[in-house]
Amino acid sequence: MNVELIKLTHEYKEQLIDMLEEWKNDIIVNHTDISPYKIWVNDFHDFDYYINNLDTKEDNENGWVPDTTLFCLDKDRNILIGAVNIRHYLNDALLKTGGHIGDGVRPSERRKGYATAMIALALDECKKLGIDKVLICCNKENIGSAKSIINNGGILENEIEVDGHIEQRYWIKL
Repeated sequence: MNVELIKLTHEYKEQLIDMLEEWKNDIIVNHTDISPYKIWVNDFHDFDYYINNLDTKEDNENGWVPDTTLFCLDKDRNILIGAVNIRHYLNDALLKTGGHIGDGVRPSERRKGYATAMIALALDECKKLGIDKVLICCNKENIGSAKSIINNGGILENEIEVDGHIEQRYWIKL
């Protein structure tokens, strides 16, 4: 697996559109998760606006904290296979559910180990930000997500009910 996390640039515009169109169709047909939510906030068809507004620079009225959104590039195939959103610190809402890292893999690339690899790379980015204990949350029904967190050293702290479903909260010490 030859992957890296990249900042989105014009070089990857077609790869982004290809990935998000596939993902959007899966969301409509199968009602799948939209994690990481941050890649869906703005219309990716307005590419300049999209790339200029991926990251949150400071706390805002929406409850967002500074964050960085990175895309996972399969360097051998030159395709984007997923994305991670790294929150630089936690507010009360993110401490309850959400955590430091939100991640997702495009539908055609799931169940191939990419989520585990992306989380490992995201943890390296967390270290660079000075985060030494990372919270990652997932829906209890999302077994694949839980496995990718556990494969990166995640220890289940607890489960909480959020909007009628059970959210698992895992901590990883760096």
